[in-house]
Amino acid sequence: MKRVHFIAIGGSAMHNLAIALHRQGFDVTGSDDEIFEPSRSRLDRLGLLPDKLGWRPEDITTDIDAVILGMHARIDNPELLSAQELGIPVFSYPSYFYERTRTKTRVVIGGSHGKTTITSMIVHVLRHAGVEFDYLVGAQLDGFDCMVKLSDTSKVAIIEGDEYLASALEPVPKFHLYKPDIALISGIAWDHINVFKTFESYVDQFRKFIALIEPGGKLVYCAEDDEVKKLALEPDAGATKIPYGVPGHRIDDGVTVLETGHGDVPLQVFGRHNLQNLEGARHVCHLLGIGDKEFYTAMRTFHGAARRLEKLAEVPGRSVFKDFAHSPSKLKATLEAVREQFPQRRLVACMELHTYSSLSEGFLDQYAGSMDSADTAIVFYDPHAVQLKRLPPVPTERVRSAFGRADLLVLNDPIAVMGAVREGIGGDSVLLMMSSGNFGGLDLQALSEAFIA
Repeated sequence: MKRVHFIAIGGSAMHNLAIALHRQGFDVTGSDDEIFEPSRSRLDRLGLLPDKLGWRPEDITTDIDAVILGMHARIDNPELLSAQELGIPVFSYPSYFYERTRTKTRVVIGGSHGKTTITSMIVHVLRHAGVEFDYLVGAQLDGFDCMVKLSDTSKVAIIEGDEYLASALEPVPKFHLYKPDIALISGIAWDHINVFKTFESYVDQFRKFIALIEPGGKLVYCAEDDEVKKLALEPDAGATKIPYGVPGHRIDDGVTVLETGHGDVPLQVFGRHNLQNLEGARHVCHLLGIGDKEFYTAMRTFHGAARRLEKLAEVPGRSVFKDFAHSPSKLKATLEAVREQFPQRRLVACMELHTYSSLSEGFLDQYAGSMDSADTAIVFYDPHAVQLKRLPPVPTERVRSAFGRADLLVLNDPIAVMGAVREGIGGDSVLLMMSSGNFGGLDLQALSEAFIA
């Protein structure tokens, strides 16, 4: 399939896959009705940016070998209808990635949290070891300019397995389409409530994921997560089970040090959840032939994935981090990690309610107690984002009661967030900014510089 057309090419994974195929020599075209940064600039630099926005069914011709359909495109998309009429094979990007890697050892990392970091750790170690591999990762990594790679010669594919739906034609979780030889589940906490209306239906997606492991395959799972452990130990879960938890460690002067049979290993990441992630990654790498000594050597230089406890600024006694945390479990784990790492500092934490789940009345109470570790807790949400998701308005008091903190500061204006954070400056302190959005366009670099000044 040498000519491939992307419908909704601007998506995070979609545009990376388009770039990967372009680099392989494929003739790549695409369309979309909106394309934001950084997708726009990256596509433009390679001549892959559509010359105008919108759908053009007349561009779907019989010389196209495959169409890749993004989740953003609807079932009645005119280009999709044209492709179907012409009999052109249509794939979601997960099903296409599977087709290209079906003869390889596929490692799929799943879980409500930690999957990007674990995938990034494995990719970092394999690269350090000089192993050739395909990959599909959801975040930017140091030393990688594209987060998808496909090769004709590699024997392994490392895949971040998202549980959200693949496409309008394949309305199933993406990680159901990869059929892993090695699967990992990091944790389960209810998410995507617009699709999975109950916690039970959400958990069932992971049960199905386990059932899709190839015969003779392996399941690496976090035994410290009750829901994951329960699924892994069900009698129908036929794969070989490999549990993991938090490895031995200590914190020396703000640095987390692993205590291993190969000596002490100082890390550049921290927090119990990241130590769990690291231990899960170690087991996967071991299954791929990487020994512990080589694994630990590589992990000394792992900085973390983009927006996962990413350090924005630091001076003695003050630090600023940003994190992708937005769900209750991620929020709690991230705050507790920072509190454990900097126990003597004042912790100022600000999170944005941005996703459909987080802004939904039926989900808000899941946030109870999730920001208790912070000395100053701030929640921001943009009323316009609520309108775009066609949800009812969220009263300030409702947010405060959901989090269970009478002193919670609830804000709707990015400028007010800047002011509230500045008021929190004083003595040794840490600022933690958490969101899957952008705080209404807030300049986080300027905010960081103000906090450490």
